[in-house]
Amino acid sequence: MRTFEVVTYGCQMNVHDSERIAGVLLDAGYAAAEPGAQADVVVFNTCAVRENADNRLYGNLGHLAPVKQSHEGMQIAVGGCMAQKDRQLVVQKAPWVDVVFGTNNLGSLPVLLERARVQQEAQVEILESLERFPSTLPTRRDSAYAAWVSISVGCNNTCTFCIVPALRGKENDRRPGDVLAEIEALVAEGVQEITLLGQNVNTYGVEFGDRGAFAKLLRACGGIDGLERVRFTSPHPAAFTDDVIAAMAETPNVMPSLHMPLQSGSDRVLKAMRRSYRSEKFLGILDRVRTAIPHAAITTDIIVGFPGETEEDFAATLDVVRASRFAAAFTFQYSIRPGTPAATMPDQVPKEVVQERYERLVDLVGELSWAENLRLEGQSVEVLFADGEGRKDAATHRMSGRARDNRLVHVRVPEDPALRPRPGDIASATISHAAPHHLNADGGLVGLRRTRGGDAWEARNAAPVQSAGTNLGLPKLVRA
Repeated sequence: MRTFEVVTYGCQMNVHDSERIAGVLLDAGYAAAEPGAQADVVVFNTCAVRENADNRLYGNLGHLAPVKQSHEGMQIAVGGCMAQKDRQLVVQKAPWVDVVFGTNNLGSLPVLLERARVQQEAQVEILESLERFPSTLPTRRDSAYAAWVSISVGCNNTCTFCIVPALRGKENDRRPGDVLAEIEALVAEGVQEITLLGQNVNTYGVEFGDRGAFAKLLRACGGIDGLERVRFTSPHPAAFTDDVIAAMAETPNVMPSLHMPLQSGSDRVLKAMRRSYRSEKFLGILDRVRTAIPHAAITTDIIVGFPGETEEDFAATLDVVRASRFAAAFTFQYSIRPGTPAATMPDQVPKEVVQERYERLVDLVGELSWAENLRLEGQSVEVLFADGEGRKDAATHRMSGRARDNRLVHVRVPEDPALRPRPGDIASATISHAAPHHLNADGGLVGLRRTRGGDAWEARNAAPVQSAGTNLGLPKLVRA
């Protein structure tokens, strides 16, 4: 039985795609490689959003070349957004790669691997549109108690810095009944937290003629027994509407957390990015969210050094960040992505200027995040304990999990293993100390609840090596 390993670069969509890749390979008779063992098939699920992802992929492919020579029958496959973009270039730069497949034909991987083995030559197959919605593929999920659920793929926006619409195509929405059926099936298996995924979740429903479909979907999730936490990512400020805010505020299991990408606080830069909102509208959305959900934690994405960005433009970004009071921000230095309109724009900002602005932004974000976290000291928060999240520190007897607002919390737990929470269990804890990027609760647990999600985690991890609960063959996330 041939073994496999999946290595993932990039976003949550890619992580979920890697769960499908693992499921497809298991369904085809492959087995997950044991930790530390060299897999017979190594699959890279790639990202094309940032330059660093390209560099890391080709570096890893270079390291695998001699490994493949010494491992008879080993195969290497490259899929995902960069494969969709570069196609034949991958095998030109790394001719020892056996298969290149795109974002629209994940299910073809086993056939392509077999064809490459029989024909003894690389197989490159890139489809321009979906064969079938990927949620119909077998999926090996990374968690027993939390799951990604795709509601759409593709994007209809034309942001000048982003190549995703060209690689994943126009938006394709699933019907609400299909989404809810998948969630109900997951809950029946022990899942208690789901994250709705889409490139632009709040345009969900446009394809089938219901502009209010996303708010309705959130409310429908509130009627699913056993579903304790609902999250979603990512919305777009231009299409974010008050009915979604109302659904968030009025549906108890929709969590008080919102990821709202800003990208820039300069209206001039937003126009150049083709982001169809301006800073005033963005701040207005945040005000309405906080009015309806005062305890909401809001996070964002920000790009520094977009072509033509002046010091005045960057100062405007800092002003919006101060006004927004983000709980956290994912900050990026702009890098040229071939094939995007921004790649050929004049006035590319020198790297040293971008770096200096980036450092100022990171300092400000850290300062504001810390101030927001300090407001929680002394407050009780509900924590869903997580597997592989943060730290499990034997010396301090801490375990980590997420509060309802998605903040990372490190909680002191009992020394007796029988009294400790399992991943998937829920307890309350009082915040004793706030740091810029996490919270500590050193006073211990209150009201530990052993959940069906914890039962599911325990059942997985008590199963034999090839069960779905082991970490074998599950997607490894490489931050791009």
